[in-house]
Amino acid sequence: MWIEARVPQDGTRIDVGGTRLHVLDRGEGPIIVLIHGLMGQMRNFAPELIDALSKDHRVILVDRPGSGYSDPLPAGANGIASQADLIASLIEQMELEKPTVVGHSLGGAVAISLALDHPNSVGSLALIAPATRPRSEANSTFGPLAIEPAPLRRAISLTFGTPFGLAIFERSAAALFAPEPLPADFATAGGGLLSLRPENYIAGSNDIKSLRDALADLPTRYGQLEMPVGVLFGSDDQVVDKNWNGIWLKSQLANATYAEIEGGHMIPFSSPQLVADWIAAVANRAHSKTAN
Repeated sequence: MWIEARVPQDGTRIDVGGTRLHVLDRGEGPIIVLIHGLMGQMRNFAPELIDALSKDHRVILVDRPGSGYSDPLPAGANGIASQADLIASLIEQMELEKPTVVGHSLGGAVAISLALDHPNSVGSLALIAPATRPRSEANSTFGPLAIEPAPLRRAISLTFGTPFGLAIFERSAAALFAPEPLPADFATAGGGLLSLRPENYIAGSNDIKSLRDALADLPTRYGQLEMPVGVLFGSDDQVVDKNWNGIWLKSQLANATYAEIEGGHMIPFSSPQLVADWIAAVANRAHSKTAN
């Protein structure tokens, strides 16, 4: 497909318990694992961010199951907790000792689930614009993913989903970056085009429901998080509410820090150096505590 030609694989596909995950392994040093958000893939973390982090750290990027170039999990076993379980298995298989786990947006919920269900696999959490608790109103940015029933979503994705998605791509992507401008290279350098593939649309639709289900339970368990937690938001994020999700989470955790930088929701791509510096600070703080 022409989309794959424009956005090829960056890493290798590793078999983890029968599911192939697309993984990129860069650098040496304290380990950082990065988990992208809804309808995304590893390129949502800008190349400049990865270059900066990998100077002093070993950086592991993974496409979540069903996203990018990773296989989907079986229907009925593809929720947030199941994705976290699979990434925990990857961490064990790669012998990654107590990494800092970075989660962006929906990836933040996966990272939190990973830390709660597999605390020995996580040294610290670095959460960027994380979705942390449910809201009654739906976010219009991802409205097309919530079409019911599921067979209709699948039919749409396999027929005119890609051409329709291509027609509205710039508008949809711009909504993710607002109020910042949409970077001209996001479609390719940021992996944005991969969201137009039918299989990625189906995975995104499943993720919307899975996130809703997960956030009905996860907040009741946040008190169990004992590792250091850093939370970062763009000051004008228009996708995930910083007060509802970020500042609130900080208030629930004695071991959490909260910070903001200028920008919107996609700061891992739009502000790579600032975000890399923040991730490195979270990782280095946790590594220093472990060393002592």
